[in-house]
Amino acid sequence: MKRTQTSAKSSSATGEKYDGFTDEERGAMKERAQELKSAARRGSRAGKADAEGEVLAKIAEMPEADRVLAERIHAIVKAGAPDLSPKLWYGMPAYARNGKVVCFFQSAQKFKSRYATLGFSDQANLDEGAMWPTSFALTELSPADEELIGALIKKAAG
Repeated sequence: MKRTQTSAKSSSATGEKYDGFTDEERGAMKERAQELKSAARRGSRAGKADAEGEVLAKIAEMPEADRVLAERIHAIVKAGAPDLSPKLWYGMPAYARNGKVVCFFQSAQKFKSRYATLGFSDQANLDEGAMWPTSFALTELSPADEELIGALIKKAAG
């Protein structure tokens, strides 16, 4: 029996354009590739201070609303989990244990979102039952929010 293949309708036939990734997503992937190249070049001589300097420089480039949030998150992580190492991850501030990202900040401007995000990877020790949150939308931080984030960071890093 002979099989015939049929091709899926192309997006150009329907008049829609789909490139797979947005410009922002492609930009983030390029930044991640550059981060990996830079880390490989630095090798073992890469210090925690170098990585922290890169993170602080990236935070300084952010629009004011995102920068204020990122600075507070950075301070909360440093105070609550000093063993986590700052690093860039897809061009955004992240905090890692043994090279693996535990939590990260994503500016609203980066992906043209209406809010910034504090996210946790599967390396974070936040498991609780069968379901738990892994990211939080941020528009501003109250003292109560900062306290909650501090507790989450400590738990995630523990």
